[in-house]
Amino acid sequence: MSNADTLRHLHQEHLSNYNNQEQQAIELMGLLNKLYNEQDVQVTLFGETLDTTSVGRILALHQKVAMRDQGAKAIAIADTLAMVKVLADNKAIQAARIDVGQLIANDSDVQAALQSISSDNNAINGATDVVLYGFGRIGRILTRLLLSQASSAKGVQLKAIVVRPAAAGDLAKRASLLERDSIHGSFAGGVVVDDENNGLIINGRFVQVIYAKDPSEIDYTAYGINDALIIDNTGIWKDEAGLGKHLQSQGVKKVLLTAPAGGEIKNVVYGVNNDTVGDDTIVSAASCTTNAITPTLKVLNDEYGIENGHVETIHSFTNDQNLIDNYHKADRRGRSAVLNMVITSTGAAKAVGKALPELSGKLTGNAIRVPTPNVSLAILNLNLKTAPTSADALNEFMRKISNSSQWQTQIAYTDSTEAVSTDFVGDTHVGIVDAQATILTDNHAIVYIWYDNEVGYSTQVLRLATQMAGISYTQIPA
Repeated sequence: MSNADTLRHLHQEHLSNYNNQEQQAIELMGLLNKLYNEQDVQVTLFGETLDTTSVGRILALHQKVAMRDQGAKAIAIADTLAMVKVLADNKAIQAARIDVGQLIANDSDVQAALQSISSDNNAINGATDVVLYGFGRIGRILTRLLLSQASSAKGVQLKAIVVRPAAAGDLAKRASLLERDSIHGSFAGGVVVDDENNGLIINGRFVQVIYAKDPSEIDYTAYGINDALIIDNTGIWKDEAGLGKHLQSQGVKKVLLTAPAGGEIKNVVYGVNNDTVGDDTIVSAASCTTNAITPTLKVLNDEYGIENGHVETIHSFTNDQNLIDNYHKADRRGRSAVLNMVITSTGAAKAVGKALPELSGKLTGNAIRVPTPNVSLAILNLNLKTAPTSADALNEFMRKISNSSQWQTQIAYTDSTEAVSTDFVGDTHVGIVDAQATILTDNHAIVYIWYDNEVGYSTQVLRLATQMAGISYTQIPA
C-alpha cells in the first residue's frame, strides 16, 4: 500500500469514527433534554454542563476532558451515552444533578448511587419567577445563561427585565445588545422584539421589559409575576434602605445584589459560605474578584493555613472608566481605560473575611485596571503556616482539588505554557489556577488565578439565586 493510500485510509477511518460520535451526540442530546424537561435532572461531565443545542460542543467537551488528567480513564462519548441511557430508564430519578464523568471515571456503582434519589413527587422543584433589575454586562450575561438551556417549567424562570425609561426604539437596541456581543460573540438562539407587548421573545420565551425610575413603583403582579426573586445588577443601591425598595413592590419576595453590600447584608460566595443564607430577604453575591479568589483561599487555608498575605488584581477595565481622558469623581479612573494601566483600590481582599471569617484582617489588596475588556488575573501572595514540599506539590494539590466533585465547578486548573487571558473568555469556572506561574519559597507561596469576571461571576450569581429560590437538587456523586 502506497503512502497516499495509507493516508487516505487513515482519513476515512477518522472521518467514520467522528461521524459515529456525531450520531451518538445527537442521541445524547435528545435524552438530556428529556431528563431535564420531564424529571428535572441535569447531567454534567466533570462539573461542566453538556450543551443540549450543539453536537460540536458536546464532542469538544469530551475531547477537552480526555486531555485532562482525571486520575482515571478518559471519557468517551459512547461511555456518556450508555450512562445517560441508564438514567433515562429510571423514572424514579427526580430533581437531581448527576455528574456522569465522576461516576464513569471512578467506576461507581451507578444503581447504588441512584437509590439515594427520592421518587417522591415532592422532590420535584417548582418554578420561581426571576426579574433582572438592570440590563448591563452582568444582566445580559445572566440572560444568556438563563435562556440558553432547554426550556422547562421548573427552576428559575426569567420573567422580566427592568430598565430606566428610554426613547423610542429602546427594545430593538436592547435586543441587539443581547444578540451581539463584542467579547462573547453571538447569542446562541433567537431574539425577537415584541413591540405590542413591550417585551422580548428569547428562544421562544416571552420576557417582559418594564421601564421604571425606582424599584418601589413597580407592581409586578400586573405582569403575572409573583413571589419573585429580583437580581439587582445596577449597582446603584447597596444597603438595606436602597435594596429594601424592591421589597416594597407588589410581587417581590427576595432580592439578590450582584455587587458587594454594606451594613448587615450578607456577602455570600457560593460554595464557601452559602450555608449562612437562611430566610434572608436581601443577600449580596459579593464581587467577581471575591468570588474568584475565595474558593482557592479556602482550600489553601484548610490544607496549609494562611498566616497573612496580599492580593493583587490585574483587572480588565470596566464601564465606570472613561474611554478617553475626562472628569471622573474617583482618583485615576478619569484617565483613558484603553491606553493606561490604572492603579485603583479593591475591597475584594477585605471582603474575603466576610465569607471566610478565619481570614478576616489577614489580607491586603490592590488592583490595577488594564486595557483588556474581559478576563482578569488575581495574584495571591501568601505566607503559609505549613509549607508544601515544593511548587510541584502545591500544584498537585490544586490539580486534585480542581478534579474533586466538591470544587470542580468552581476551581479549574491549567498547566499550559501557552495560556493567555483570551483563552478564558466564557469560562464558567470561578477561578482557574495557572500552575506554570506558581512560585514557592520556603513558606511563601504565589498563586495566579485567571477568571472571566463576567461569565465566571454570573455562574456564581445563578447558583446563589437558585438556592434563594428554594430550589435544591440531590447531587450524584455527593
